[in-house]
Amino acid sequence: MTTTHWTRKDLLGLRELSAEEINLVLETADAFKQVGTREVKKVPALQGKTLINLFIEPSTRTRTSFELAAKRLSATSSTFPRPVPA
Repeated sequence: MTTTHWTRKDLLGLRELSAEEINLVLETADAFKQVGTREVKKVPALQGKTLINLFIEPSTRTRTSFELAAKRLSATSSTFPRPVPA
């Protein structure tokens, strides 16, 4: 098990990651995969937090993925409707 902690603000690619960071990403993904097999598919990582989504381009798949991720992390989420051009 890796003891590295994530210190980056975001993840935009793999080239800048160290081997330890890549292992951390893979181990975290494996842990979330295991959560998906449980009866209750939630973890308390964002409990008590609210996530606000705003998508400029329409994408049902992306919107649904973000909303499902927030739910699995125990967050409340709200998605603003797509802005209508004037």
